[in-house]
Amino acid sequence: MDAFEDVRPAVECLELLPEPVAAALRDWQGPVDVQQLFHVDTDPAIADTALLVEHYGSWLLEQSANCVVVAGKRGDTVTLAGCVVLSTTRVDVNGVVRRELGARKASFAPMDTAVGRSGMEYGGITPIGLPADWPLLVDAAVADTPYVLIGSGARRGKLIVPGKALASLPGARVLEGLGRAAG
Repeated sequence: MDAFEDVRPAVECLELLPEPVAAALRDWQGPVDVQQLFHVDTDPAIADTALLVEHYGSWLLEQSANCVVVAGKRGDTVTLAGCVVLSTTRVDVNGVVRRELGARKASFAPMDTAVGRSGMEYGGITPIGLPADWPLLVDAAVADTPYVLIGSGARRGKLIVPGKALASLPGARVLEGLGRAAG
């Protein structure tokens, strides 16, 4: 956290967050005190992980996580889910996610669907504040990380959150192998 100039408890920055994220923080329940979730102000032009790492240093890559929205389809039924993996890995959409959702086919949700249904900005989607009826799949490696840097729901700013806080979000399922080596 020392690399960032403006680090404050996220509940002190609700006006900077999209409403679904702010509401989730206002109503926070769980084993981790909401005061342990921090907001850092970052330039929206460097919201993508690669640019953030280039700006702040390679150490950040090991402490960052990504949240992507996946659509699982079985017949006419489409299930949207949030998937959280370390930035050094990729979501196993066609294996772990497809099986977990009971879908015949799974793919990344179209940008307009992910943004429209989550109420968050593309490039900043976070698991905190996703719709309650969405499954939230969290890689076990994320859950085991003391703190991860993750989107804030907006391109401006990031959240620094204990991995165990993400694992305890409503609807969260911690899965081994959700994230697989990138490459």
